[in-house]
This record gives sequence, C-alpha cells and structure tokens, in this order.
Amino acid sequence: MKPGIHPEYRPVVFRDRTADYAFLTRSTATSDKTVEWEDGNTYPVIDVEISCASHPFYTGTQRVLDTAGRVERFERRYGRGAR
Repeated sequence: MKPGIHPEYRPVVFRDRTADYAFLTRSTATSDKTVEWEDGNTYPVIDVEISCASHPFYTGTQRVLDTAGRVERFERRYGRGAR
C-alpha cells in the first residue's frame, strides 16, 4: 500500500439511539463527537438510524403488509390485464 493515501483505520463506536444499542468496531468513518466506552477510553461515535437491534428483520417485529389490498387497488386503478 502506498503511504499517505489511505484514511486512518481506527476504533469507532456506532450507536443506535432508538434501540439504546452501541458497538465498538474499527472503521475509517470520522466524527467530531466522542463517547467514553466501557473500557475507559474515548472513541469517536457515529449515530446511525438503524442497526441489528432496531431493524425489523433482525428483531422479528416486522409489520404485515396488506398485499391483497395493494393488488386490488392496482387492479382498480389500471384494470385487469388481458390474459
């Protein structure tokens, strides 16, 4: 690797505020905000909107879509196709 052209790869905390969940990993992402982690060190923190703690696929709280209603609404709007 050429020196001086790659971003710094360092520990960063990613925090999902909606689920009150955070994890420490290594990343090249940068942030002006910092947080003190469980080990006593201070790391940059990146706030994310969704993580494995709040995503419906991982939590099992998926909402059921009314697919029948969507199909009927499509057929009303555009008519039944010629078959």
